[in-house]
Amino acid sequence: MNLEKYSMGIGDRFAHQGKAQLDALIKAKEQGVSIVPVWNKSFREHNIINTVPSDTRKEADEAVQIRDWTDSYYVDADHIGLKNVDGFIDSSDFFTLDVADFISEAPDEQALHEFISKQSKYIGTLEIPGIDSSFQVTAEMVEEIGRKFLTAIKEAGKIYRHIESVKGSDKFITEVSIDESDDPQTPVELLFILSAVANEGIPAQTIAPKFTGRFNKGVDYVGDLQQFTKEFEGDIAVINFVVKEFSLPSNLKLSIHSGSDKFSIYTPIKKAIKKFNVGLHLKTAGTTWLEELIGFAEAGGDGLDIAKEVYKKAYSKYDELCKPYAAVIDIDKNELPPPETVDKWDENTYASTLRHDLSCELYNLNFRQLLHVGYKIAAEMGEHYLNALVKHEKVIAQNVMENIYDRHLKRIFIED
Repeated sequence: MNLEKYSMGIGDRFAHQGKAQLDALIKAKEQGVSIVPVWNKSFREHNIINTVPSDTRKEADEAVQIRDWTDSYYVDADHIGLKNVDGFIDSSDFFTLDVADFISEAPDEQALHEFISKQSKYIGTLEIPGIDSSFQVTAEMVEEIGRKFLTAIKEAGKIYRHIESVKGSDKFITEVSIDESDDPQTPVELLFILSAVANEGIPAQTIAPKFTGRFNKGVDYVGDLQQFTKEFEGDIAVINFVVKEFSLPSNLKLSIHSGSDKFSIYTPIKKAIKKFNVGLHLKTAGTTWLEELIGFAEAGGDGLDIAKEVYKKAYSKYDELCKPYAAVIDIDKNELPPPETVDKWDENTYASTLRHDLSCELYNLNFRQLLHVGYKIAAEMGEHYLNALVKHEKVIAQNVMENIYDRHLKRIFIED
């Protein structure tokens, strides 16, 4: 099973927008660009919403059938580990191995010694095609990288082999996620991480490193664009190098986690993937859930009431909702409108305050981030919320499709 050149993770909290999401990819295909969908949902999200992995598979299969989608599509067991992977094995064919908790855990000394020994040929001046400057690699540098990442990659190997023992080696796609570490990885670190991945026998088809800057949920990138561009292109060069050097899958590509809404980095990403003629996996999640709220607001009446109720309860449960996402949100509470103010808003004010349109004076990134992590509130509404999704499907679907195509696919993959 080989992942195509361009792919997009299209998380859908409540599993109602599969058709609308697919419509955006169909529109891209009509423009001559093939991007395959990967429906992703994590263990945490399933627990909060009270769904199971087979629900995601059902949504994907039904959307594909209804829209007559004949290209590949996948269902991602997002951010899984040994403790929770078993519930995903039957319904998933894409596995994001999350080993962030094992980064910087002390490795076995014998394993570390073997790792360092295997990298000895790279000690000295290292030149990687595609990167203008050379790197000075020392034994101490290799040891430091091993001490930081080796245990994590060995854990990824355990997860991979467990899945393989059940599904078989050619029945799923593997992504290795190291994006939730404290510091961004340098191209040299990525090279040796991928060496460890190869040594573990993991046929990784995507790798999700941590880049410089902040990738906050649902809002634009915050950081040094020049540094990001340098890292991104450097990582592409490393991948092109290691595919042959370590016999990793030829379609290995970068995965951008929390990639939704990072508009300011889309241009350098677009230029880089064209420049090097490489693939990309763009992973999004909560952006579709926010489009549901925008659709409710635009629908007015009971739809607007639901949108306002979600915000009111999210505001009152700020600490509970934000704590699990503290590392990936940056909210100024002083800039959050009081619920009594929101209660007076009309359809346009609510939708415009939430929609990620940087040219709109009403847009409020603090409001957007709180609602991004507030999907638990909608889950607690149960059938009331789900029935409303059906009732207001038309206006919601239009927002979902336009968001994915106009703000994401068009900006990265479609020629100007």
